[in-house]
Amino acid sequence: MPELLLELFSEEIPARFQRRAADDLKKAVTNALVDAGLVYEGAKAFVTPRRLALTVTGLPGRSPDTREEKKGPKVGAPQPAIDGFLRSAGLSSIDQAKVESDPKKGDFYVAHINKPGAEAVDLLSAILPKILTDFPWAKSMRWGSGSFNWVRPLRAITATFGAENEEPVVIPFDSNELASGQTTFGHRFLAPEPIRVRRFDDYAAALERAKVVLDIDRRKDIIQTDAEQLAFAQGLTVIADEGLLEEVAGLVEWPVVMMGSFDPAFLELPEEVIIATIRANQKCFCLRDAGGKLAPNFIITANTEASDGGAVIIAGNERVIRARLSDAAFFYRGDLALPLEHGLPKLEETVFHAKLGTQFARVERLVKLAAEIAPKVGADPERAKRAAMLAKADLTTGMVGEFPELQGLMGRYYAAAQGEPADIATAVEMHYKPLGPTDSVPTEPVSITVALADKLDLLTGFWAIDEKPTGSRDPFALRRAALGVIRIIAENGLRFPLRVEPDLLAFFHDRLKGTLRDAGARHDLVDAVISAESDDILEITQRVGALSQLLSSDDGVNLLAGYRRAANILAAEEKKFNLTYRGAVDQGLLRLPEETDLAFAVDAVHAAVLSHVSANDYKGAMAELATLRAPVDAFFTAVMVNDEDSMVRVNRLNLLSRLRDTMHLVADFSKIAG
Repeated sequence: MPELLLELFSEEIPARFQRRAADDLKKAVTNALVDAGLVYEGAKAFVTPRRLALTVTGLPGRSPDTREEKKGPKVGAPQPAIDGFLRSAGLSSIDQAKVESDPKKGDFYVAHINKPGAEAVDLLSAILPKILTDFPWAKSMRWGSGSFNWVRPLRAITATFGAENEEPVVIPFDSNELASGQTTFGHRFLAPEPIRVRRFDDYAAALERAKVVLDIDRRKDIIQTDAEQLAFAQGLTVIADEGLLEEVAGLVEWPVVMMGSFDPAFLELPEEVIIATIRANQKCFCLRDAGGKLAPNFIITANTEASDGGAVIIAGNERVIRARLSDAAFFYRGDLALPLEHGLPKLEETVFHAKLGTQFARVERLVKLAAEIAPKVGADPERAKRAAMLAKADLTTGMVGEFPELQGLMGRYYAAAQGEPADIATAVEMHYKPLGPTDSVPTEPVSITVALADKLDLLTGFWAIDEKPTGSRDPFALRRAALGVIRIIAENGLRFPLRVEPDLLAFFHDRLKGTLRDAGARHDLVDAVISAESDDILEITQRVGALSQLLSSDDGVNLLAGYRRAANILAAEEKKFNLTYRGAVDQGLLRLPEETDLAFAVDAVHAAVLSHVSANDYKGAMAELATLRAPVDAFFTAVMVNDEDSMVRVNRLNLLSRLRDTMHLVADFSKIAG
C-alpha cells in the first residue's frame, strides 16, 4: 500500500519546541487522514534542528465510497422545513427522498446520499496546507511579504505519495509561496547539497549519508554513549542531566562528542556554580572523578566533524568557560564579602506581587509564621525565625542574579560561610523544596518550619486576593506549593492540622486525592475518608491505608456488605416516615440472642473505636470494626428488622443506626464502591 512522506525543512527550530512539534505534526496529519476516510497502518514523526518529518504507511490510494442516510421532517411538514432538508441533503426535489414509517412518529422523509470516494493525493493536497497554516507553535514568526507563520523561515517542503515498487508522486500544494516537491538538504556544513528523495526508506538513508541523524532519540543515545565512553577512558563519569541531553540532541544533526578542561583552581567554587555556569553558557556536561568529586573537565557535543580533530572547537569552549567561571568567581567572592542579611533592605525594593507587597514584607510574614509553626513541628522558634529571615536574602546576591536557579542553595553556602548554625543554613536552601514529585523534602525541624511557612504564606496570600489556579493556568505554582505541604507533612509523619479557609482546604483535598490515587489508593476509599472539614493530612493518609487493609480481608468485605444492607434498610424506612433513627437501643426490647449480641458488640466497638481514633491509631480502629462481622452476619441471618411490633421494629432500626454511626467514626462507608 502507498505511504506518505512529508518533510518541512526550515531554519533552526528551538530545541525546546522540537519533540512537541513532532508529536503535533503526527497528530494533526493522522487525525485529518482518518476524518477524510484514509485509514492508515502506522505513522512516525521525526525532528532535527532543521526539519520536521513524518512517514505514514499503509494508506489507501483513495477514500472509500460512502452511503449516508439523512432523516428529514414528517410528511406534510411546513414547506420551510422541507426546503431546509433538501438543502442539507443536496436534493433538488422532495421526490428524490424516500418515505419511511415509524409506528410512533408516523411517516417521514429520508434521503440516501451516495458520496463517491476521492483520490488520496487530492485529499492530501487539501489537508496538508491547512495543517501548516494552523500548526500550533508556542511561538512563531512571519517573514517575507506573506501572512504565513512558522517557528522559523520555512525553506522547502517535501511531500511524496506512492507504493513501494512505484515512482511516487509529489502531492501538489503551495504554502507561503513554497511549492511542494521532493528535494531536501543534508547537514548545513558537511553535506549542504540538495537531495532528491522518493519515499521514507531512501530519505532516511540519504540523510544519514549526508550527516543527519533523523531520530532525536538516536541522537541522544549517540551523545550519551560516546560521552560515557570518552569519560571512562579518562577515569571519569558523566553527571547525568536528562534535560541537557534532550536540549543538546535538539541542537545538533550529526553529534560529535569531545572533551575539554578548565583550570582546577576554579574547583574552589561550589560545584553547583560550576555546573550551572558550564551548562547555561556552553550546553556542556560536567564530570566527576573516581572519588565522586567534580573534575576539571567537561563534555562538548559538536555538530560537525572537524578536520583538526576538534582542537579549535575545544579551545573555543575552554576560552568561553574560563571567562564565565571567572565571572562566577567574581560574584561569589563579592557575595561572601558581605553578611547575608546585608541584602534584606534591598528586598524592600523588590515587589513580590502588587497586592501582596514587597519581598521584604513577605520575609516579615515568614518570620511571624515560622514562630507559630515551630512548636508544632518540634523546632526551636528563635532558630526558625532566624532561618526565615535569611531565607530570601540571597535573592539580592550577584550569583543568584546570574543564576536564579541557584536561589536557596547559594543562601546555604553564604549562611554557612558567615557561621550560621548548620540547621539554619540548611533551612535556607531546603525551604523551597520539594520542587516536584521526585524532589526531596525537608526533614530537619527548622527546615520543615520555614518550608511550610513559605508555602502556606504563598497559598493563603493568593487565596486572599482571589488569584487561584484556573484550568491549566497556575502562574504562581500554587498547585506545586500545596503538593509540597502535603508531602512535607505526610513524609515526616506530622500532626499539623491545616487551619485555612474552606475553599483553600478543598484545594488541598483535591491535591491530596491525586497524590493518594497516584500511590495506588482506590478513589472511593479516599472519598470515604475525606470530608469537607478534614484538615489533618497525616490522619487522612493513615485512614486510607487502614481502610484499604480492612477491605482487603474477608471480614472487611463481609462487614461492608452488612453495612450496605443496614444502610439500605435505614434509608428506605427514614424516607418512608421522613425521619432519622437516632434513638437509644432499649435492651428490654431485644427479643433474639442475635440482636442482643449485636447490640453489645456495637457498644463495645463504638467505645474502642473512639479510643483508637483519639490516639490516631486507625489500624486499631479498623481492627475493632472487623470484629463486627460475625454479629452482623448472625443478625441478618436470624432477625427480621421490620417486625410487626412497631416498638421492636423501631428498636431494631435504632440498633442499625448505631451500627452505621459506629462505622462512620472512621470513614463514610456509603461512598465505597464494589
